[in-house]
Amino acid sequence: MKIFFRNIHLYLSLAAGIVILCSCITGTILVFEKEINHKLHPERYYVTAKGQRLPLQQLVKDALKQLPKAKLASVMVYHDAERSVEIGAIIPEKKKKEDKDKDKKETPAEKGKNSQNLKDKKPKENARANTTLFVNPYTGELLGQYSKRQSFLFTVEMLHRFLLAGKDSVGDMAVGISTLLFLFILITGVILWWPKTRNIMRQRLKIKFDGSGKRLTHDLHIVTGFYTSLFLIVIVLTGLVMSFKWANNALYAITGSKQQKEEAKAPESKYEAGLQPLTFEQALAGISDKITTAEFYNIRAPRDSAGTYSINILEQGKTENASDSYIIDQYSGKIIVSGLFADKSLGQRVRSYIKPVHTGSVYGLPTKIISFIICLLACIFPVTGVMLWLNRIKKKKPARKRLIRHPHPAAV
Repeated sequence: MKIFFRNIHLYLSLAAGIVILCSCITGTILVFEKEINHKLHPERYYVTAKGQRLPLQQLVKDALKQLPKAKLASVMVYHDAERSVEIGAIIPEKKKKEDKDKDKKETPAEKGKNSQNLKDKKPKENARANTTLFVNPYTGELLGQYSKRQSFLFTVEMLHRFLLAGKDSVGDMAVGISTLLFLFILITGVILWWPKTRNIMRQRLKIKFDGSGKRLTHDLHIVTGFYTSLFLIVIVLTGLVMSFKWANNALYAITGSKQQKEEAKAPESKYEAGLQPLTFEQALAGISDKITTAEFYNIRAPRDSAGTYSINILEQGKTENASDSYIIDQYSGKIIVSGLFADKSLGQRVRSYIKPVHTGSVYGLPTKIISFIICLLACIFPVTGVMLWLNRIKKKKPARKRLIRHPHPAAV
């Protein structure tokens, strides 16, 4: 059985080793993505708290004036008095040369048909921003703008998730399959490590730094593998849930919960003639007690006359995805739907922890440091594993004994 598991461990590692190494290196960087951005660009994220905060309605209006083509997507407000307000904006992207050439070739009838189709399509309530505007909440000054898609860390994330090939691509599938293979590699690694006696166990729990190069390579692979295997199995399992639909379905099946289905029709505001949409402050008035104690809250403004305010509130001390949500009528301020995290099913609550556990942010800086160390040590395995394999195949086969043929006694 040891030989069987050793072969599985070896060949799966050779098949997925490069992708696993790439995932570990990029994962090590992404653990502190937020801290890296804040350290490199503190002028965007932090302000000096002076005087009273300006109304959100005014902040948004003044910020969008500086970008005429931008449309509001969301507003993020932090409890920390020294944090800037982050305004998510949708800025139309420039058309590529191929698209411009295609537009030129279209006939007037085709152009009219395409423009009518665009009019018929309503913008989604949850349309994502492609640019973030950082605004001083006390002065209204625009501190800067940031497009994540154009940043180095976004490239690192795409390499980590899709090998730069995009979602639902060959790269996406390669990362998912390699993650699944990594799970079997870790399990077989623990089986191969498991000692027969206590004396052997003591040897396999420490690295012999004063040994030969081969012994050091062996210990780095075996010993660090054992200490990190449990953490890595958790990281891999959470990665599988985010990569594969069957793994996500399995999570809900194990917890005995039903998945939340998207509503066929999104909640709408009740419009009556003569009514004016509420400002941000008026829309937030009904949940002001929740906001004052929140770590941050995120607002999505209505897209049209039937749209609603969508507000997510994260209480202080809670995990980043454990937020409460409220959908508010844009005319009356009435709460149409409230989605409290505590009221969610077990499967939904567990699912919300998947990403924070995977990234190491579940308990803040301490778990981020642990995750960073684990990912860093995991980079050793593909390298030391290949070295061990090369050392094994380079071993010289024992020389065969030469048979000496003696003459027959009768011939002497």
